Amino acid sequence: MRSVMLAGTGSDVGKSILATGLCRIFLQDGYHPAPFKAQNMALNSYATPDGLEIGRAQAVQAEAAGIPCHTDMNPLLLKPNSDHTSQVVLNGKPIGNKSAYEYWRNDPSLREEVHAAYDRLAAKYNPIVMEGAGSVSELNLRDHDLVNLPMARYADAAVILVADIDRGGVFASCYGSIKLQTPEDQQRIKGIIINKFRGDLRLFDEGRKMLEEICGVPVLGVVPYFKDIYIDEEDSVALEKKPLPSNGAAGSISIAVVLLRHISNFTDFNTLERDPRVNLFYTNNVSDLSRADIIILPGTKATLDDLMELRRNGCAQTIQRAHRDGKMVIGICGGYQMLGQTVSDPYGIEGAIPSLPGLGLLPIHTTMTPEKTTRQVTFKFNGHECQGYEIHQGISDTSEAILQTDHCIGTYIHGFLDNAPVIEHILKGAMKGEEVKNEKVKSEKGKELSPAEFKEVQYNKLADHVRRYVDIPRLYELLES
Repeated sequence: MRSVMLAGTGSDVGKSILATGLCRIFLQDGYHPAPFKAQNMALNSYATPDGLEIGRAQAVQAEAAGIPCHTDMNPLLLKPNSDHTSQVVLNGKPIGNKSAYEYWRNDPSLREEVHAAYDRLAAKYNPIVMEGAGSVSELNLRDHDLVNLPMARYADAAVILVADIDRGGVFASCYGSIKLQTPEDQQRIKGIIINKFRGDLRLFDEGRKMLEEICGVPVLGVVPYFKDIYIDEEDSVALEKKPLPSNGAAGSISIAVVLLRHISNFTDFNTLERDPRVNLFYTNNVSDLSRADIIILPGTKATLDDLMELRRNGCAQTIQRAHRDGKMVIGICGGYQMLGQTVSDPYGIEGAIPSLPGLGLLPIHTTMTPEKTTRQVTFKFNGHECQGYEIHQGISDTSEAILQTDHCIGTYIHGFLDNAPVIEHILKGAMKGEEVKNEKVKSEKGKELSPAEFKEVQYNKLADHVRRYVDIPRLYELLES
């Protein structure tokens, strides 16, 4: 079959989730699919089995496709350092920082690299489920675009345009996205999927016909918004949908994740969010932090800059006071570094701040170094074997993967809080009032599910949802023509 590309009328229209659903559908139907996104911009990343770095979305899509993730699925990853610069990760390894202007005036070698990655992937898998980035109609970037229609052209992929009806303007965004393409690229767009519909689908029957008439391509599906399917997201826009501070259920444990300006890998907290004993929220408000039973400092792309901001806005002092009062404080990756005695950057890896004192809760000193650690890890916690992965700049002067002192835990391991023994340990000392029963996630047959099994259930639920509302037989016809 031909490859298929899900391109968007804009950012956060649901391309990644739909690509995940198609990867699982193709796997269920006996094919051997693989995901591909030539260029991704995200702070949520993942370590491949061979210790390299890719965007989190492609790792999730690979899971849905039933295959190990690989850098060929996301050869270019941009990790923003600020509003103007990003770390460029090529084939899983950092190659330096570039300004947006420098990057978009890229040299031909980057295009050659993403083409080579696609070719290697397409030699092993079929079909390739490709994902575009942002809007397909950014005319000022067209000559330098590596990920949208130029990539579809190279792969001879059928393009499906994805539009978010929830934000409004779906007719204009679909029509404009198609008509602003060259005649050749307009012919490549084979269908439209309307995503995030709310309400009675029958109300859009007439709109569907009108959209097909003005755009000249079929609407393959109108997909309703869902809340009961849990798929990891990498886009920082997802943070806007996260829970706000509240009192929570009676007896629930209040967990505050410190909302850093450069927060990364916030998927670390998805499992805790779903725990019925927990009221988890994101905040940088000192009053909200002071009311929490547990405070978590998450990962960050700019440890020193975020540490400086914590001192400026009063959060650092609030965290230290909470720890003195006996509350649990947890630091993951950059958050772990902040909990130490000092963080130094003698090579200017992160910017102009040479060194800062940490919060002083853990006996470590961290030095930023040019080398980056990326690896999957297995570790022991309270006698149980657990799994996670590391992606971090900097080295701390300890050989311990997990450092614990009195009601304080620090670790470089992402996915640390996805492990049941870890969650039980941190919640045990924070229970208050009437104990909330730990309702394990179970299958329909009542079997308790591991985190990996839970993910499989979610991928299958997503596939069922997409099959129900997207004309998959028609999609196959387009890919086989």
